[in-house]
Amino acid sequence: MKFFSLHNQSPKVNFQEAVIQGIAPDKGLYFPEKISPLPREFFENIEQFTNHEIAYQLIQQFVGDAINEKDLKAIILDTLNFDFPLIEIEKNIFSLELFHGPTMAFKDVGGRFMARCLSYFNKDNNNEVTVLVATSGDTGGAVASGFLDVKGVNVVILYPSGKVSDVQEKQLTTLGKNIKALEVEGTFDDCQKMVKTAFLDKEITNKIQLTSANSINIARWLPQMFYFAFAYKQLKNKQKEIVISIPSGNYGNICAGMMAKKLGLPIAHFIAATNANRVVPNYMETEKYTPMQSVATISNAMDVGDPSNFIRIQKIYDNNFNALKKDLSSYSFSDEETKEAMSEIYKNGGYIADPHGAVGYLGLKKYTKNKSEFQGIFLETAHPVKFLDVVESVIDKTIAFPEQIKAVIDKPKVTTFISSYDAMKQFLLK
Repeated sequence: MKFFSLHNQSPKVNFQEAVIQGIAPDKGLYFPEKISPLPREFFENIEQFTNHEIAYQLIQQFVGDAINEKDLKAIILDTLNFDFPLIEIEKNIFSLELFHGPTMAFKDVGGRFMARCLSYFNKDNNNEVTVLVATSGDTGGAVASGFLDVKGVNVVILYPSGKVSDVQEKQLTTLGKNIKALEVEGTFDDCQKMVKTAFLDKEITNKIQLTSANSINIARWLPQMFYFAFAYKQLKNKQKEIVISIPSGNYGNICAGMMAKKLGLPIAHFIAATNANRVVPNYMETEKYTPMQSVATISNAMDVGDPSNFIRIQKIYDNNFNALKKDLSSYSFSDEETKEAMSEIYKNGGYIADPHGAVGYLGLKKYTKNKSEFQGIFLETAHPVKFLDVVESVIDKTIAFPEQIKAVIDKPKVTTFISSYDAMKQFLLK
């Protein structure tokens, strides 16, 4: 399998080269040269397979011969060592819980898979790679946990000061060792811009091998296909139309779901549900893609004004807007609507949703309002404990810390505060 740059100005590379580079030399995102659907029988008989077997079938064609079968299966086994339960919270509405991993966020899957791939590629050499990543919340913790103590890998995480929750901040600033955190004066978009600029900066790249662990990296992005198939496996009635609503910020998660559909997973429709950062809802209404300055909300992981992965979604649909519109709806919801949804979900069934999951729920309810024959799934992307101030005030209930959070919450944060690209550059070069 070869990957090409969506800017079409760089050589094609294999999986290993794409993972290590993170982004192509022409600064385009890598995309697979070919997507081969799996046999229909695989999905018809999906209950007969373990989650590890399902994951292997989904990812193998993209990895190709970069990792042998035995080692790829071992990587998957080590990555997927937690559950992905599908919880029915009302008739035909399910929550897919993606927060049962070590950092209690959906990004644990991609973070762990990518870390283990890089470790595999580095096992026989002494080269060092610096993973440079921007986070609006959960990416930082997942990457920090996934890459902790990985041989030959240094991690530098940029996050916007005062714009991630206390729990999220502790998860990315307390591990030490090969994990370093830069607290940035600004927004997530400012952090992401610094990371992208660093990849263009020859003074840095001539001295340091950089790669990205944001969802622009194929080893972070593609494994997110797994849990869409895991959800389908758990549905008892697979005859109804299946609609999935994904809380969307950088659009890597929903893009992975669309890749799973290209492989044959029978999903009828996707909903990109978001907060006040409504670049994609605007695009779906007008066919005009206009980046915006990100707006701070209570669902901070979606505070993204220029989603990196949307170009991949367009490529999946061969840049055919009408074809995309058949499979995708996108809606924006306010903080007030999000809180009302959290309250409604809790009052009706005792289920505690985090702000992102609540936005996904709202998107699902809006799309299915006049539909009777459907099964709807929204992704619960992070444990509600990561957003205590918001969740506890809405449901008027104290949430106990799970063990994963207890392990870091009382540790002192260690960060370097920066307010400019030059400050980040000097940090890296030192």
